[in-house]
Formats: sequence, C-alpha cells, structure tokens
Amino acid sequence: MRNRARATRTVPPLAERAKWFTDARFGMFVHWGLYSILGRGEWAMFHERIPGDEYAKLARRFNPAKCDMNAWAALAKRAGMKYVVMTSRHHDGFSLFDSRVSDFTSAKTRAGRDFVREYVTAVRKAGLRVGLYYSLLDWRFPGYWAGPKKDPQDFARLVERVHAQVEELVTRYGRIDILWFDGAWPWTAEDWQSRKLIRMIRHHQPRILINNRALYGGDFGTPEQQVIPEKRLWEACMTMNTWWGYYPSDTNWKSTKQLVYYLLDCVGRSGNYLLNVGPKPDGTIPAPSVKRLTELGAWMERNGESIYSCGQAGRLWPIMDFTSTVGPFTQKGRTVYLHALKWPGREIVIGAEGAKITAASLLATGEPIPFEQNGKRVFLRNLPRRAPDALDTVIRLRIA
Repeated sequence: MRNRARATRTVPPLAERAKWFTDARFGMFVHWGLYSILGRGEWAMFHERIPGDEYAKLARRFNPAKCDMNAWAALAKRAGMKYVVMTSRHHDGFSLFDSRVSDFTSAKTRAGRDFVREYVTAVRKAGLRVGLYYSLLDWRFPGYWAGPKKDPQDFARLVERVHAQVEELVTRYGRIDILWFDGAWPWTAEDWQSRKLIRMIRHHQPRILINNRALYGGDFGTPEQQVIPEKRLWEACMTMNTWWGYYPSDTNWKSTKQLVYYLLDCVGRSGNYLLNVGPKPDGTIPAPSVKRLTELGAWMERNGESIYSCGQAGRLWPIMDFTSTVGPFTQKGRTVYLHALKWPGREIVIGAEGAKITAASLLATGEPIPFEQNGKRVFLRNLPRRAPDALDTVIRLRIA
C-alpha cells in the first residue's frame, strides 16, 4: 500500500501531463511487423487462419536491411507531426524489442535488432515525442481464445507476459510519452489485471499518457477510422488507404486534401489526428505515403499556426458561434482561423455571433483582407478569384 500511494502522488495532473499533447494535435502511427512480409494487412494471421508455428517461420525472413528509423522520424517531422506511435507488439505476438520473457522477438530472430530502441533513439533525436503501441492479446495463446474461465492457466500465462513486457517497455527505453494499448476485447479490465498494470506504469513513468484501451486508467479516447469527439482528451487514429499494415494492392488512397480535412475536423473539435503509415518489409515507407506526408508538411509549414495549440472555435467563449459554408474553423486565444476548403471566389461571408472581428488576413502571406462586419455577418471582400492554396486557404481573424 505504501508503494501504491507513493506512485499515485507522483503523477502530475492530467492537464499538466497533456499540455504537449494538446499543443501537438498531429502525430504519426506506424504499423509494422512480420505481417508486412505477407503484404496482406496486419490481420493476415487471423483472417487466413495461419497456424502459429507456420506464422513464426516469417521471423526467419524478417531482416529489414533498409530500415532507417531516422528516416521515419525525419518524414514525420517534415509532415509537421509532433509525435510518433509505433507498434512494439501487435496481435500476432511478435515483439519489435528484446524481451527476457519471449524468444518471438526481432532481437532473438534473424534481424537481431531491437527496433524499439532504434525507434526511440531516432524519434527523440528529431525532437519528437515517443509513443509505443502494445497489444494485450496474442493470437498464439489458446487461453486468449478460451478465456480466463475456460483456460485460466494459459490465460494467466498470457497476462503475466503482458505485464512483464510492458514493464520492460517503460523501464528500458527512457521516458515514454504515450503508451497506446489495444486488443483487450472481449475480456475485462479485471481479466487483464489492468488496475495493477496501470499502477505499475505510472510508478515508472509518472508523466506518461495512456489511452483508453486497457479498459482502466485511460487519459484519452481513441476513435478509430472516424472523427467522433469525446468530452475528454481524444485522438482519432486513421489510415491513408484501407489497411494499417503494408498491403501493396490496397490502392484506396485518400487524397492529401482529404487528409487535411480530417486533420481540421479533429482540431476543429479539440482533438488530435494520428495518421498511419505501414512500412514495407524492408523498413522503407511506401511512396504514396511519402508523397502525401510531404504535401501535408508543405501545407503545415505555411499554416501550422492554425493547427498547433488550437481547438474548437468559440470553445473558450461559449456565447460565440462561428459558421461557414466554405470550411471549418479552429481557434487559439483571440484568433480564429477560417479554413476555406471550398473557395467561392471574390467574397466569403461567415456568421460570427458574439464576436467582434478587428482584423483579417491570409495566414500564409500575412496579406490583409478587406472586411465588413454587419451584426452577426462578416463579409470578406476583394479576395483572389482562385484559391491561393489548392489544399486549404487559411484566413486569420482577430477577435476584440
């Protein structure tokens, strides 16, 4: 009880721990592992009912000679992202780190590398925050499928491994900013001993942020593949195409403009956007992902002010209400940003109830925009006929 109390007291308030998270707003998710070799998505082992011993043979082929975590980190930074979350272990149970409780790891098979260590070092060097994904479930354990009541012995063995490996992650690699759990279903927090797990994590890493998927002690919500605002910290995790893991025939790529829209949709509702990449088996990131992230980065370089530390327009002053037919708003302090995704031409009219606009300008250039406020309506005039930015032209509005 004494140790438990000490661990609880050392955890700073959530608002203090999460300040960097709400300032960042934009991060990179990385799904990579043995499934990348198959090239049929991260759930290939499950969907194709591949036996565990057959699947394990992939580790003999997993030797990504071109894997350069510094290149991953540089791409994330170039895209304007402020943090990265990488899969340290997915549902197939293969760990991308050295583990004393498992031989099914990248360090003890052909690659002979602790990729988590390489990743953490590279991301920190780039000045980005470090996040690790860890799946509680492991398809290779019969006890997971049977459950804690029908096969208590094997399920207990799985839980013991989970706790041991998570402790390795939070004690061997320095400060970890995010622990991103997954795979608790269909079992309960009690089955996974989540209370004990979270207490241990916070004892070793008192400033860490933990998502909601360990079913206990979560700091932020994680809507998946859709933007669903929550009444707490939240982050929408989404893919650029359909699958999370490498799948070369999955050509359902979202356009860069669509990705910008999702980013705005998250930030405009006071949430974060975690955008996924699925590296190839050799460790390189597919060209379509690189192209989109590079284009996003160019846009962020011009307009990042309207994303970082921003939230929902009017959130600080509930009497205010901003509406637009051309795109969403974000807000920081007494500045509101209009994201004109649909450019109407020479004039834009917005609703601005409860707010007095004192200045308007193009964010990317600082060029002033003539405006007139008539009650609840604001007229932005003498605009270029064509959108100055094909992805999203941002107009900065100052509030009295």
